Amino acid sequence: MKRRKVVSEIAKGITILGVASCSSTKSIIVADDFVSEKDKLKGTVNHSVCKWCYRMPLEELAEAAQEIGMQSIELLEPEEWDVVEKYGLTCAISNGANLGIPNGFNNPKNHAELLRQYEALIPNAADKGIQQIICFSGNKDGMTYEEGLENSAAGLDPVIKLAEKHNIRIVMELLNSKVDHKDYMCDHTAWGAQLAEKIGSPQFKLLYDIYHMQIMEGDVIRTIQDNHQYISHYHTGGVPGRNEIDTSQELYYPAIVKAILDTGYKGYVSQEFIPKGPVPLESLKQGVMICDI
Repeated sequence: MKRRKVVSEIAKGITILGVASCSSTKSIIVADDFVSEKDKLKGTVNHSVCKWCYRMPLEELAEAAQEIGMQSIELLEPEEWDVVEKYGLTCAISNGANLGIPNGFNNPKNHAELLRQYEALIPNAADKGIQQIICFSGNKDGMTYEEGLENSAAGLDPVIKLAEKHNIRIVMELLNSKVDHKDYMCDHTAWGAQLAEKIGSPQFKLLYDIYHMQIMEGDVIRTIQDNHQYISHYHTGGVPGRNEIDTSQELYYPAIVKAILDTGYKGYVSQEFIPKGPVPLESLKQGVMICDI
């Protein structure tokens, strides 16, 4: 967000971190203090943010991300890739097919349409330097995990072969089926790891969403340590509620991020919490600083 816009938003009487108070009930902020010298990032983590969590124009989010020192805004459509590029940012992982989360690779009836859409997306992403595209298992709809595993591997096979030609990684997200995505199949790390083993390609990996997997299985750090070879992307989120990753929730993100880095991970850690604070960009900056160990 442009600095003058940050000032405008905060001038509505909102007090945020780092705001200098005066004797009145209102607060004063200097525009240049949105990211001060002490807020400079260490450079040990590649920081990203999911666009959908922030209800604002993409250009404003991109300008704020650039000023914070982030590297990416993700889960974008192809027509949005150029917008973030103007701000020196990339899209760490792009949106994939538009069939929705419940309609994924575990159901053969989706395979033809999924292949058609990924055949268009993969070369386009490669041309723009986008390295990862998201995908989903889909809902079980009465099928067993074993059936879903076989179906997913079969449906992904031609997609992964095309991805290998273009050096694009197809990444399946782990989601919880307890609270947010009822009946979703890829809801445990072990199932996703088994699928990755079955596919056997470095161009297929998992998106380990810390919020979702804390709900489903907990034991986050040990799970990351045991399965990091299958994981190429991470999302954050406070538990419970999927809000800020501060001390109001149960996870200690500095320790989690340290465990991720200790595996040799060089990819992105992306903020995917829904801000409930009065100034969403301050919540974003706070989340980035918490993870910037």
